[in-house]
Amino acid sequence: MGNQNSIDRKVKEWLNEPYDIETREEVKRMIKNASADEITDAFYKDLEFGTGGLRGIMGPGTNRINKYTLGKATQGLSNYLKKSFPDTDISIALAHDNRNNAREFANIVANVFSANGIKVYFFEDLRPTPELSFAIRHLNCQSGVMLTASHNPREYSGYKAYWSDGGQVVSPHDKNIIEEVNAIENVDAIDFVGKPELIEFIGEEIDRAFLQKVSEASVYPEVCKKQSDLRMVFSPIHGAAVDMVPKAIQNAGFKALHLVEEQCTPDGDFPTVIYPNPEEEEALTMAIEKAKEVDAELVMASDPDGDRVGIAIKANNGAYKLLNGNQTASLLFHYVMNGWKEKNLLSGNEYIVKTIVTSQLLDKMAKEMGIQCYNTLTGFKFIGNLMTALECKEKFLVGGEESYGYLIGDHVRDKDAVVSCALIAEMAAWYKEQGKSLEDGLIDIYQQYGFFKERLISFTKKGPQGAQEISDMMENFRSKPPQSIDGEEVVSMNDFLNGFEKNLTTGVKTKLDFPKSNVLQFVTASGCMVSARPSGTEPKIKFYFSVNTPLDDKSDYEETEAMLETKINRIAGEMGVS
Repeated sequence: MGNQNSIDRKVKEWLNEPYDIETREEVKRMIKNASADEITDAFYKDLEFGTGGLRGIMGPGTNRINKYTLGKATQGLSNYLKKSFPDTDISIALAHDNRNNAREFANIVANVFSANGIKVYFFEDLRPTPELSFAIRHLNCQSGVMLTASHNPREYSGYKAYWSDGGQVVSPHDKNIIEEVNAIENVDAIDFVGKPELIEFIGEEIDRAFLQKVSEASVYPEVCKKQSDLRMVFSPIHGAAVDMVPKAIQNAGFKALHLVEEQCTPDGDFPTVIYPNPEEEEALTMAIEKAKEVDAELVMASDPDGDRVGIAIKANNGAYKLLNGNQTASLLFHYVMNGWKEKNLLSGNEYIVKTIVTSQLLDKMAKEMGIQCYNTLTGFKFIGNLMTALECKEKFLVGGEESYGYLIGDHVRDKDAVVSCALIAEMAAWYKEQGKSLEDGLIDIYQQYGFFKERLISFTKKGPQGAQEISDMMENFRSKPPQSIDGEEVVSMNDFLNGFEKNLTTGVKTKLDFPKSNVLQFVTASGCMVSARPSGTEPKIKFYFSVNTPLDDKSDYEETEAMLETKINRIAGEMGVS
């Protein structure tokens, strides 16, 4: 944490040239109106260009998203691109979502890239993140940037950096870019004067190509036509999927899609929700009300940048039931894998990918169907990186993570709410064709493979003190791992930071073949698992709980679910994180 003298020095610097007059006036207003803590938080450190880019609160200051922190990130990325592709006419794709100041920030980024002699393919208006990933691949770009803060609160913005494969940057590029960004010591090193002749606006042509690839991911296209009257509701929650998702669903042949009109106007203030996050029950409130009005069987809502989707289904008792990310993944993965199997499309070379904190039910399903299941660290960039490594060697079917991000087909290297919504709608139609609901489908899966129940509990710890608290919690679990979970012996601890799996009975350590990451997992003999990790994008520490038991009879579904829920409650309380 920077000391007060350092903070005062930075504030003084921002009150003078070369910072522009608008920025200087903003700093003056901050000094006049903000609390000492707010000023400290804005200047106590430099906003870190992390392994995925930038994310932070908008406003003046070294620890905020603004013209200068975005300019520094773009200048550093430009410098690295020129070193990485010395004899190439470098090009990048650029897009933004509906965040406040998004277009202004995107213009700044376009100008810095073009000032450095880099061609910019700039989307004419907001677009979902997966389409940015697609455009990089489609246009043979060397990199790309998406201006978004994903599902963070309205005061946030962000900057995601992508590489030539269409995936978010990973090692060694991430660390090398960070070095280039950190090497920029003052704003005079940033070239903000753009070259308009190097900026080309793109739009409809990329839309058509992207939607064509989404259509090709279909498993049972014939079912969509038969069940074209399937009633469903979609909300983009004021975000960037407002056009692409409805077009994808209509292209599939569905004719009874109802939109939550109040949430179809792009708006960075997100006036109809508390948080623009489809993981939150409150964010789907208006969509579920619309579903009741039109008697829909399926509800879907995407986050602001259109890469994640949350759903609610009409349960067998007539009420609308929210599914968590693991439940949706279980249905979707099973639908895709089973469809390929039923249509005799499997050659033995197919695979699925999930993250280490996503339901182990997916591993079990894949194993029983003879399909390879790979696990990666948390973050879809690791799934995308694996897809690139296996390209032309193995066939990717579906990937996903418990945080509501999924991908079907290999047209992009990031999670994609557009193709996910299209396939979830198709999946609902497939079950309806068989006289079943999506709830029936989930119960069938549990009966066949075991009832897996998961829950995420997270704690927000803001500021430098919060960061220290999170660090202390992780160190405490690392040095004093739990010996038992709900009365069952913990047999192993996976320490992804130090790169080993430790048998807690014998003390034997085995190397983990993963990049280093601050994640801990504790596993019992029955497969009960607790994982802990600090968030990479928010001031949070997250705990993931996973328990399972057989489901012998469908009539035991509700009782078994309640029993597993109670078990998670006991474990969370036992570990002091309830």
